[in-house]
Amino acid sequence: MKLPRDVSGDDLARCLIKLGYTPTRQTGSHIRFTRTISGEHSITIPRHANLKIGTLNNILNDVAEHLNISKQELRHRLWDR
Repeated sequence: MKLPRDVSGDDLARCLIKLGYTPTRQTGSHIRFTRTISGEHSITIPRHANLKIGTLNNILNDVAEHLNISKQELRHRLWDR
C-alpha cells in the first residue's frame, strides 16, 4: 500500500475531524487532536506543507490501532472517496 506523498498537516487534520477527532490545543505549528469515542486517544499533527512520509506513516499506524482497523482500511476511509 503506497501512502500519498503530498499530504499537508491541514489536509490530515480535516480527515481526522471526519473520524471524530477534535482539536484540543495548539502549540506553535503542532495541533493536538483528541477522540473520546471508545476510549480517549490523542494524536499530535504538525501543520507542515507536506508531511514527511515517516511522520504520516506513524500517525496512520497510531490512529488505525486505536480504531482497530488495518492501515489500508484507514487509508481508504481517508482518501478513496
